[in-house]
Amino acid sequence: MAVIIAGPAAHAHGDEHDSFAVGRPGDPSQPARVVKVTIEEHSDGTMAFSPKTLVVKRGEQVRFEITNTGKLTHEFILDSFAHNAHHKVEMAKNPEMEHDDPNMKTLDPGKLVEILWRFSKPGAYEFACLIPGHYEAGMHGTVTVK
Repeated sequence: MAVIIAGPAAHAHGDEHDSFAVGRPGDPSQPARVVKVTIEEHSDGTMAFSPKTLVVKRGEQVRFEITNTGKLTHEFILDSFAHNAHHKVEMAKNPEMEHDDPNMKTLDPGKLVEILWRFSKPGAYEFACLIPGHYEAGMHGTVTVK
């Protein structure tokens, strides 16, 4: 079982992020609500995150415990809808791209990772798997920050 706690880091694509569209990496010394997220593959070809929606309070810190129960590699990318749409295009060009950033992780089958995140900005955001075909198969959900 691999456990990765997100912390301040440079984005794998070379950009320094002082803040992200959806908030900022969490502080491991502070309390966090734990949200268990399961990545699922279904016999009909659909794929999903469970739960698919989450509501958090502005300023709340969440520890996502993400488990890939499927047979394929997946990813969990937490960002704005616009950033995810842009990144989806980049993933189509580079489908072997892997992520290990504060707001995005690649998960091999059977693996668990953690993302610790503080939601500092109100709005609606998206978590998604942008591996080609996975988003279309249903792998995306929404976080609403109130």
